[in-house]
Amino acid sequence: MLKKGINLWAFPAGTSYKDMFTIAKDAGFEGIELSLTEEGPLGLKSSEKDILEVKKMADDMGLQIKSFASDLAWGNPITSSDEKIRDDAVSYIKRQLEVASILNADTILLVPGYVGVDFIPNSEVIYYEDAYKRAKECISKVVDTAEKFKVAIGIENVWNKFLISAMEMRNFIDEFNSDYVGSYFDVGNVIYMGYPEQWIKVLGKRIKKVHFKDYRREVGTLSGFVDLLAGDVNYPAVVEALKEIGYDDFCTGEMIPAYKYYTYQIIYNTSASMDIILGRKKFPC
Repeated sequence: MLKKGINLWAFPAGTSYKDMFTIAKDAGFEGIELSLTEEGPLGLKSSEKDILEVKKMADDMGLQIKSFASDLAWGNPITSSDEKIRDDAVSYIKRQLEVASILNADTILLVPGYVGVDFIPNSEVIYYEDAYKRAKECISKVVDTAEKFKVAIGIENVWNKFLISAMEMRNFIDEFNSDYVGSYFDVGNVIYMGYPEQWIKVLGKRIKKVHFKDYRREVGTLSGFVDLLAGDVNYPAVVEALKEIGYDDFCTGEMIPAYKYYTYQIIYNTSASMDIILGRKKFPC
């Protein structure tokens, strides 16, 4: 059975973990996706005690933490031409895997660097072949850590002008020859360049976790991201494709940006839409 989760970035910045967990549970979610930060209880230097306190709060609310993202990925791309940035990125990924294991998460979300990124001002433009080589080298350096902690690396398809086809993503993953390297598939991110149901079938068992978003193609910019069921994602086809490949893990709502007013309502609206998408609730007519 597909499980229902929510990502912490759907909440306003500064929301405490306690409030986040309380609202997520009240909205009907079974899991929540947290993130590695530079500072704080899930930070680069946080103690195991700090991390376990966050886990206990989630456990007490009946929420699972099965995937773990990172606030540090875009600022430290593994494709950077700067060797120090790449070395830092590798260090951060290893830390992300370690914290994930303490939280009992089985997958981390990895942004695989970029060739170019339009939403970060003055970001470096990287030659595609160099990006491919650097990404492969950096991920290769953390596969042993993933296998040690038994936490999978989920490479996400993002707006990075890199790994832009389903078959390229599949082949890139297969080059590592490890069950601990797979796909963190984002349904909404792929709409501007393809069809998520097709990507799901191509990636198949490589998919470790799934993000739910929605997007309107006619907008063509970041402003095209909208509430679930308000965009062009063919969710009936997406769910059918997930069932076809035997995926029965978490689908996590990653709703960005949050609402300007009555911000927490996005959590409840996302939960209600996911109930329809996942077949948990049907209309009476």
